[in-house]
Amino acid sequence: MTLGLSLQAFTQLHVAISLIAILAGVIVLFGMLAARRLPAVTAVFLVMTILTDITGYMFPFTGFKPSYVVGTIDLLLLILAMIALYSKHLAGPWRTTYVVSAVIALYLNVFVGVVQTFEKVPSFVAMPKLAPVFQIVTLLLFIVLGYFAVKRFRPVV
Repeated sequence: MTLGLSLQAFTQLHVAISLIAILAGVIVLFGMLAARRLPAVTAVFLVMTILTDITGYMFPFTGFKPSYVVGTIDLLLLILAMIALYSKHLAGPWRTTYVVSAVIALYLNVFVGVVQTFEKVPSFVAMPKLAPVFQIVTLLLFIVLGYFAVKRFRPVV
């Protein structure tokens, strides 16, 4: 039991939070590409991604897991993104700091989703050789989108 939920219910909650975070993050990323801030969706993205990381630590695993490193890096990036956005108001180099940290945080969430899909969804489990291809394509896509987001995200603050 985690948070009073069965492991299955807690897993479903964690997945739902993760999918909301990813969807909100994709909307925020496309907003960046269009030089739009989207404050409400950005807040949803940041909060839900933090909740994704926190609930990821709450699974009853023993020993060290690589996901703990990813979650910790993600949380640090999210803190940096929130400082850049809410404290520094995207002034000067903080605009780039915000875009880069937010895009990498979204990428890490998507990366974990791809890994989990190939580990848990039966039709993908049957195709293990495609996992590295999906991971490389995902990384390249985020590098390109991140580059253009840095170039285009210049909202009026």
